[in-house]
This record gives sequence, C-alpha cells and structure tokens, in this order.
Amino acid sequence: MEINLKGKKAVVTGGNIGIGRAISLALAQCGADVAITYYDNDEQAARTIREMGCQCPYIQLDATNSAQVNAVFAQIARAFDGHIDILINNAGHLVGRVPVAEMSDDHWQRVMAVNLTSAFYCARAVIPFMTRGWGRVVNMSSLAARDGGGAGAVAYAAAKAGIAGFTRGLAKELAPKGVTVNALAPGFIQGTPFHDTFTKPEVQHAIISKIPLGRAGTPDDVAGAVIYFVSELATFITGEIAEINGGVWFA
Repeated sequence: MEINLKGKKAVVTGGNIGIGRAISLALAQCGADVAITYYDNDEQAARTIREMGCQCPYIQLDATNSAQVNAVFAQIARAFDGHIDILINNAGHLVGRVPVAEMSDDHWQRVMAVNLTSAFYCARAVIPFMTRGWGRVVNMSSLAARDGGGAGAVAYAAAKAGIAGFTRGLAKELAPKGVTVNALAPGFIQGTPFHDTFTKPEVQHAIISKIPLGRAGTPDDVAGAVIYFVSELATFITGEIAEINGGVWFA
C-alpha cells in the first residue's frame, strides 16, 4: 500500500541530522511538506526535500527555550497556511555520560530540558495549529527508558521514561480533537551523531553482538515507524510506545 501524505504539513525538530534527517526525508518522500528545525546547521536535508518539490521551511531553534519555540511554531504555521498536521518531537541529546554521584544540578536539568521539557514546549506550541480534526504527534523515547541506559546515562533514561508518560497523558487529552500521540523507543541505532560521539567502537560491537536480529538499527528503521504512525494505517492507535531495537529488549 502506498502511503500518501500529500497536503500534510509536518514539523521535525532536530530534523536535519541523524534519525531526524531520515524522518524528514521519509515524510517528504510520502508527499508531505516538512519544516525542519535545527540546532547545528546542516542544510543538506532541506535542499533535498525542496528538490523533491515539497516545501521545507528551515529554521534554527533551541527547543529548550519556551518563547523561541512559540515564535518558531507560529512562523512555521504562517508558512503552512495557518495549520500544522504532524509534529515529530525528535530533538534530544545525551549531553554527556555522568554517574549520579558525580552529577551536577546543571547536568541533570540540561538533560531533562533537551529530552523532556522540549517535547512539552513543542507539543503545547503546535496544538493551536492542529485545527483540521486530524493530527499526529510522535515523540522520541528510547530503549534507555526500559533498561536504564548505558554507563552514565541515568538522567537520559529518566527523561526518556518521562516521554512515555507524557505521550500517554497527551494521547488522552488530544484524542477528542482527532489527534493521535505515540512514541518511538529506539535501541542501538548506528550512523548517528549520538553513538559516534558517546559510544566507543568496541562497545558498539558488543551491543550489536547481543541483538537477536544480528545487526544495528538504522535511521531508516526509525523513520519507517514514524511513517506508519502518521499514516492512515494507524488511525486507531494512540498512546503507544513502539520498541525499535531488533529484539534485544525481550531477548
């Protein structure tokens, strides 16, 4: 079945690199216009989407800044004729691997801000523009929410667990508006700045060796789940967390 998102207006936070880039391109390949917000500039995804014939507003955003989030979403809505159909809360960051005994207040708060509070800010900002009786919100959790994460990732795991509760609560709140809210919980996804920065090659190999499917995940694996959730195939699914980890969680 061909998934057609022609006419839909999407926003992907952190949509220019890694998993976010794959999601942005997948949405455009299905015909959606895609606004990309970014923190570190890399315009390749935006250029590619425009070459496909889709609109692609490309706007810098610190998703931990409430006022800036409100202003940017209003700007995107204006570019999209006043409405937004799809929000992908992809922005997130480990920030650093720090054991709890050594963790500063600032580190804890930064991790919560970029991984949990940012999703709240963006969801709150988009709701007034989901005005057509149809909407999709997809949040980014993590396998870390289930298993506590790797070394020094307690704050990250806690934030991503918070995303699961936020997703379920928001799903109840927005269901009467025709808006579904789901989340993704990726496991080990290679080819992203996350693991290139924070996971040593020998640790990556050890993780992959324990995955039942015998390989690491890819950004496209995550993007495929997004496309399912935002399509008409998932109209009766809300408040769910999709586990994208090659079977490692239950193995």
